[in-house]
Amino acid sequence: MTATMARREFVAALCGAAAAWPLAARAQQAERLARIGYLGPTSASQLVGAVDAFSNGLRDLGYVEGRNLHIEFRFADGHEDRLLALAAELVALKVDVIVTYGTGVFAAQRATATIPIVAAVAPDLVALGVAASLSHPGGHLTGLTFFLPELMAKRLELLKEGVPSMTRAGVLLLRDNPSTDSILEAMGVTAKALSVGLQPIEVSGPREFESEFSGWTEKQIGGLVILDHPDFLANLDVIAALAAKHRLPSIGALELPASGGLMGYGVRFSEMFRRAAALVDKILKGAKPGDIPLERATKFQLVLNLKAAKALGIEIAAALLARSDEVIE
Repeated sequence: MTATMARREFVAALCGAAAAWPLAARAQQAERLARIGYLGPTSASQLVGAVDAFSNGLRDLGYVEGRNLHIEFRFADGHEDRLLALAAELVALKVDVIVTYGTGVFAAQRATATIPIVAAVAPDLVALGVAASLSHPGGHLTGLTFFLPELMAKRLELLKEGVPSMTRAGVLLLRDNPSTDSILEAMGVTAKALSVGLQPIEVSGPREFESEFSGWTEKQIGGLVILDHPDFLANLDVIAALAAKHRLPSIGALELPASGGLMGYGVRFSEMFRRAAALVDKILKGAKPGDIPLERATKFQLVLNLKAAKALGIEIAAALLARSDEVIE
């Protein structure tokens, strides 16, 4: 090959590459925008770390707000009756996926039969009839679940271990919660084995906390097991203060001891929201939600508040302290 021919080939290659640059730039500019609807039963700040964990999970997967991602946020601020209307708004916007949690799952399902739904945190969706099975949920829903009845039963067991003198436990529940029957059934088996009576207390929301707690002393309740529900998670400080006022040892979500409660046992919800981003990514890349297995939480932690124990006159057994993942002194 002569020098002249070589130069001609080099120039041709260079021109071809230069012509391709605008095409590549246009392709990058035309990157598909993923539109995600985020439906929150609580306010943006009430489920600690949830929004940040979800957003960080998406960012780690290459989604950048304003470039290839737009999230439409809708929050019911604890007003359950607003959820369906907010879900309908997201459906009208034709989002690609709806991400929600708790009771938001049911509202999203009522609002659409086609838009994929990812439940970032939900109780046993199979037992509730929302999903066909863990391995193949079917329909247009997938997500992450934890078995709430078994979790509540384990909390009762741990509270009894921490407070051996307890003979009657109150169970703080949300009125008309679809999981209540299965929760009380599972707790009933454990309560019988522990010789502990159960006193279910159902409330419609935080405004009823004070009136309900005031009557618990008369019912000789010696401890309190708290349901994981957005309304309760958003008001752990209030619940812990009322429990302390009425000298009730309490156990609930992992965040409860930091709010002043005695014990926390459960899952890190922030980790579940971060994992939900990976399920959203699969759907955006073409996977059908009904074919994506539900992921069951397997990591549970125990947190103890020794300051609260001292205020209640309780000495936590060494064996329980040794099993704890975190101790607040």
